Amino acid sequence: MGQIQDQVLVIFGASGDLTYRKLIPALFDLFMQDLLPKNFTILGVSRTEFTDATFRDKMNDGIRQFAYFKNPSKEKLSVFDEKLHYLAIETKEASEYVKLQHKLKKIDHDHQTGGNYLFYLSTPPALYGLIPQFLAKYGLNKGHNGFPRLIIEKPFGEDVYSAFQLNKLLLEFFKEEQIYRIDHYLGKETVQNVLVTRFANGIYEPLWNRNYIDRVEITAAESLGVEGRGGYYDHAGALRDMVQNHLLQLVALVAMEPPTEISAGAIRNEKMKVFQSLRPLKEHDLFNSVIRGQYMSSNIRGGHFKGYREEAGVDPMSRTETYVALKFFIDNWRWGGVPFYIRTGKRMPTRVSEIVIHFKPTPHKLFVSNPEFWTMGNQLVLRIHPDEGILLKTGMKVPGAGFEVKTVNMDFHYKDLQETYVPGAYERLLLDGMMGDATLYTRGDGLEAAWCFVQPILDFWKHNPNAPLYGYPAGTWGPDCADKLIGGEKQTWRYPCKNLADDGIYCEL
Repeated sequence: MGQIQDQVLVIFGASGDLTYRKLIPALFDLFMQDLLPKNFTILGVSRTEFTDATFRDKMNDGIRQFAYFKNPSKEKLSVFDEKLHYLAIETKEASEYVKLQHKLKKIDHDHQTGGNYLFYLSTPPALYGLIPQFLAKYGLNKGHNGFPRLIIEKPFGEDVYSAFQLNKLLLEFFKEEQIYRIDHYLGKETVQNVLVTRFANGIYEPLWNRNYIDRVEITAAESLGVEGRGGYYDHAGALRDMVQNHLLQLVALVAMEPPTEISAGAIRNEKMKVFQSLRPLKEHDLFNSVIRGQYMSSNIRGGHFKGYREEAGVDPMSRTETYVALKFFIDNWRWGGVPFYIRTGKRMPTRVSEIVIHFKPTPHKLFVSNPEFWTMGNQLVLRIHPDEGILLKTGMKVPGAGFEVKTVNMDFHYKDLQETYVPGAYERLLLDGMMGDATLYTRGDGLEAAWCFVQPILDFWKHNPNAPLYGYPAGTWGPDCADKLIGGEKQTWRYPCKNLADDGIYCEL
């Protein structure tokens, strides 16, 4: 890891839930591992009236609940508290930013932070265009003595048009290399391990193509519903909330060509080529290769769960999707003809995210005693969460007479690395932002290309009131017709359990 320069992390929206639950606990965990620079200051900015002391008290409560190092000594917590400062301003008013300019000058003087500023926009999206403009008005985007960087949370636009406009606006005030568009999925260790699995192991790369892979399947399932976010979610939906960003980023990691080096430019260039190779969805595809679903009320384990339309803040006649399944192709030399299947949904049986590589069966089936094995075939499962790890399903002979073939699991679990600390996603991404490493952040052209791919789906649903919306009972794996999307009776989705490797023995949900 390179040397991290002294700096100020300015968090806009510091009174919000993300700062309380994720950002400050992640920063404290970095502090406990001595990964922060010596002269490092955190400045919380929002409209809420806090003093430094009351802001510190609130953040300490978040640390005790959500940090990995939940029980720090009073001495450690006191040292960290000295790094926390607060400024209340009206963030929608340009004239208020002179207060921020003066506050940063004072911090630079008092704490020797060198004029290096990392601005984190943990705010409503309506402020993503305003705050950079106001920072520029007072020269905080120039970096006369140090660097200015800008981290922006998702959602980055609500469609391809707003995403293009936001990118255009940001580039008026900041250069592309100063802008860090965060996707917390890319901060997960198991997501980054996709690159290592592919490019550090000579046994996989020769097989990672259309000659040996039958199909690729990616699932991101949530067991919870909208959890009080009905007002936001009813406007967003699963396609915007999960597919356009998280799932397409996973697709890019699975499908990209080997980069020339492990660097931000090389990796993001290869991911961009994947987005450019996504076969555009035509009208026929929008009818037959996209499944839209919405969860309905059901009784599960003696408890009743509301349907989506019964949730607070949701239109009783809403047609917003809580489930999306999609089949598509990548038109390039490596993946020509290989179908990719992705799905995501709320109120599913368990919370699980994983990538499944389905290998083609052997050309001649010598051992025909177990048709179930030949239906499923060899699978490589890259589990993102929970029970993080890697699973290879392979055929073995059952002891005894004959040649009965049984599927067995060969697996590795991250939890087996008992002496290894696995950092949280925000820890890694914040640390990379401080270092100026954009490898795990989304580049503007890649984000626009991902929006271009999903925009026809949004337009189709908007302009075709008869476009199907399938109901599925809460606690199930989505609409029944999703199985037909992936192949029907002989070929179905992998239905994962919370436990990765014992899925053939018992299934924990």
